[in-house]
Amino acid sequence: MIDLTRRTGVSLLVAVVCHIVLLSSQANTASGGPVFQTLAFGAFAEVQRAVSGTAAAAGGLWNAYVGLQAVRAENESLRRELDALRLQWQMDRVGARRVRGLEALLGLRRRAGLATIGARIIAGDATPYFRTVTIDRGRRDGVRRDSAVLSAAGVVGRIVGEPGSRAARVQLLIDGNAAAGAIIERTRVDGVVTGTVDDQLLQMIYVSNLEDVQLGDTVVTSGVDGIYPKGFVIGDVTLVRRGPGPYRTIQVRPRIRFGDLDEVLVTLPAPPPPPVFLAAGGGE
Repeated sequence: MIDLTRRTGVSLLVAVVCHIVLLSSQANTASGGPVFQTLAFGAFAEVQRAVSGTAAAAGGLWNAYVGLQAVRAENESLRRELDALRLQWQMDRVGARRVRGLEALLGLRRRAGLATIGARIIAGDATPYFRTVTIDRGRRDGVRRDSAVLSAAGVVGRIVGEPGSRAARVQLLIDGNAAAGAIIERTRVDGVVTGTVDDQLLQMIYVSNLEDVQLGDTVVTSGVDGIYPKGFVIGDVTLVRRGPGPYRTIQVRPRIRFGDLDEVLVTLPAPPPPPVFLAAGGGE
């Protein structure tokens, strides 16, 4: 009974809806168009509007993505160009510094009046206990053991060991085992400059407590060691005080920045003097 009533109600509802649809298809709106067509058109227009809005939003997102990719590519290109310019600037800076260094060495060679040869540093010592570098000159260039090595800023060191044919090892003056005869330029007080445990400082030893030494005094080579030519700058006094014994405690800061060295001059043995021929005396 209940099922029959439900089916009857459903059938009646379907009939009413169909009747309304038929009436709507025949009825007209105030503007003269069929009501059903107007309603269908409105519903379809809303669907189209929603689809169009979704498509526009998707298109906007795609355009934004494409634009972002283009900006990223442009930024990457600009970054590469900037890196290339920075590298070129560094290379130009190194080249300019080397040119200035070579010009300074040429001026030193002219002033010194010594037989020298230019050399380039090609390697450094791997251990921190020995301060040495390797240069690209050797026996075939006239380099010998204990040849002095100089730069425009001052004394670099000396050749140690037997040079190879095309290379030689230089003991830097800051090495703990290095030493050079030295004098205070202002007062001509003499002593010996040696390396220390601090590779940025030297010390001057064997200077009496009675001698006049002041902060800022320039220390130069004395030439008494037979290795370094006389009068080349070593450094400047940065500490001086009375020592516990008969000698002063003196620290010297070298003029050279050893970590920045690229080019140096190596002194060569002086050529032997020309032979002197005595004229044979004639008999009377």
